[in-house]
Amino acid sequence: MIHLRDKFKDHRIILGSRSPRRQALLEGLEIDFEVVGNGKIEETYPAALGKSDIPVYLAEKKAAAFDNLIDEKTVVITADTIVWCNNEVLNKPSGRDEAIGMLQKLSGRRHQVISGVCVKSLCRCVSFYSLTSVFFKVLTPGEISWYVEKYRPFDKAGAYGIQEWIGYIGTEAIHGSYFNVMGLPVDKLYKVLIEF
Repeated sequence: MIHLRDKFKDHRIILGSRSPRRQALLEGLEIDFEVVGNGKIEETYPAALGKSDIPVYLAEKKAAAFDNLIDEKTVVITADTIVWCNNEVLNKPSGRDEAIGMLQKLSGRRHQVISGVCVKSLCRCVSFYSLTSVFFKVLTPGEISWYVEKYRPFDKAGAYGIQEWIGYIGTEAIHGSYFNVMGLPVDKLYKVLIEF
């Protein structure tokens, strides 16, 4: 078995994300990496993109911000996650009211969480996505308000973290990778890195 730490022992692995959830998940793969912020990337995309193409496009856009840091011994990993519900993208909410509105849309419905990942070096670039279906129970107005006030999920697509209270009490069914919903499909990422 090839261990990722051994495979990349002579490389600099950069995770281009300040998300503590992505950092914890990548640590779980037991690979040495450093976190480097890529500044503020405008998370815009062409309107014609399909739902699975949107997070891949954004992950590649984030990776491009590191082109000046990439040399023959550097690998950059970037990711983006969207929530897709009723043919609409639910991005990060701008504040309390938008977060409550998003959770009201998700209440009692099935939605999809799609993460795009880009793994980039000087000579290779591999991008992929992972899709997970999540079904929420009907959330009461009180549950939604309490969650938004206490957890302030303004940095999360769809205004929720499945690993937080709302995920504990709201998730009735999940089909696909749980870790993808957290923001990094580590099972697929591991496979890409082993073959990179």
